[in-house]
Amino acid sequence: MDAVSVVEGRAYPLGTKNVDTDMIIAAKWLKTVSRSGMGKGAFEALRQDAGNVFDDPEYHGAPILIAGDNFGCGSSREHAAWALNDMGVMAVIAPSFSDIFASNAFKNGILTVELPQEAIDRLLEVARTDPIHIDLDTQSVTTPFQDRFEFAIDPFRKHCLAEGLDEIGLTLEQDVTIARYEAREPSWLRPVTA
Repeated sequence: MDAVSVVEGRAYPLGTKNVDTDMIIAAKWLKTVSRSGMGKGAFEALRQDAGNVFDDPEYHGAPILIAGDNFGCGSSREHAAWALNDMGVMAVIAPSFSDIFASNAFKNGILTVELPQEAIDRLLEVARTDPIHIDLDTQSVTTPFQDRFEFAIDPFRKHCLAEGLDEIGLTLEQDVTIARYEAREPSWLRPVTA
């Protein structure tokens, strides 16, 4: 997992409320265990509409998505986070998130930023013409127009995102402790080697 400290650039100004995981990635895309290529199916139903933000060249490769309330509701599919990652989204800003989606996003290195609706409305306006800057260290979202919105984040999640630590990385941080423990175990508990 890549470390996240600053996410900066254009943002998809989606703004839609109650975007469920089926809208993010339809069930027909769940037949794979590979994370690669999932971005092609992201927001497939919305992409059928002419003039959608996801196919607008102005937002191509945007690292930020601005959404409405209750983003990521519905099923617990981790593929939704995979699809966002694969399309280059590193942060989602919304008034609220489904708990399961927020957890899956975090485990896949996506920063979820909760801000009040007034801030979302302003960021949607700015996103149509200018970049947005998210700083994890200062826990703030800023614009070129001197807007500044502060957000809260769980300290553990902040540490993991800033250090690029997924569950495997967290375990590997304890390799010395694990090795000491294994060395203390009786020989009959140690793995047999050929």
